[in-house]
Amino acid sequence: MCISLISSIRRTIVICSFPKIMASRQSSDMAKFREKLKSAKDVVILSGAGISAESGIPTFRGAGGYWRKYQAASLATPGAFRDSPSLVWEFYHYRREVAAKAEPNAGHKAIAQYEAKHGADKKVTVITQNVDGLHVRAGTKNLIELHGNLYKTRCTKCREVLVNNDSPICEALAGRGAPEENVRGSDIPVKSLPHCKKSGCGGLLRPHIVWFGENLDSAVLEKAQAAMHTCDVCLVVGTSSVVYPAAMFAPQAAERGAIVAEFNLEPTPATPDFHFYFEGPCGTTLPVALAD
Repeated sequence: MCISLISSIRRTIVICSFPKIMASRQSSDMAKFREKLKSAKDVVILSGAGISAESGIPTFRGAGGYWRKYQAASLATPGAFRDSPSLVWEFYHYRREVAAKAEPNAGHKAIAQYEAKHGADKKVTVITQNVDGLHVRAGTKNLIELHGNLYKTRCTKCREVLVNNDSPICEALAGRGAPEENVRGSDIPVKSLPHCKKSGCGGLLRPHIVWFGENLDSAVLEKAQAAMHTCDVCLVVGTSSVVYPAAMFAPQAAERGAIVAEFNLEPTPATPDFHFYFEGPCGTTLPVALAD
């Protein structure tokens, strides 16, 4: 099954499919959760696409997981970039522009405010699978970005990673990336795509994103695992719990005795493993859960 597969490939990003959960679960007692959180000394908040969806960021999951005629996950692979770097760059240019126009929502802000208020007396770590930078813009400081960041590039030749907030990232991408289905392919010459400006390099740049089939950065993964290993309370926020290896983090924390609370629009495959479950938009439930 999926768990044995993950144990063998360890750091590789994969999506696992599960049967649709039919049984619902009632939301838990918020007051009881807040008591547990108040006494916690080490808190981890694990966020996924659901929290950013409330800011208008596409999740690219399920029936809506398409950009143009392409399933979005099929473009987030090393093979897609090798076959058509211009098409992949159009896709990521579109994502950069959408994220740049989005604003952190009440959920992002509640997390940042909680960290700012309690960071001196508790260890507060935010681990996100999102690549949109909204946690940073909300003010979160102790942040682990598992899957990279849309506003970072990596040179395919010298491997240098740099922050790049340019809009567009290169002139050839100006006005490109429209998601309409009638747009086919991409005709941007590779020489016109983003390239490394490091002296003597000039290599083709790629988004600094961990694509499906690639390994997570070992240092990033180890940092995330260390945080999960020591936390006494973990909040799972807006994640479908189907993208591995991150989907294993919270169930493993619960198994060793940490209190885990899930905040989501609906139950996930991992919901039965957790002590608390709060149904509803993260922007509604999180401010209540994290308020003093």
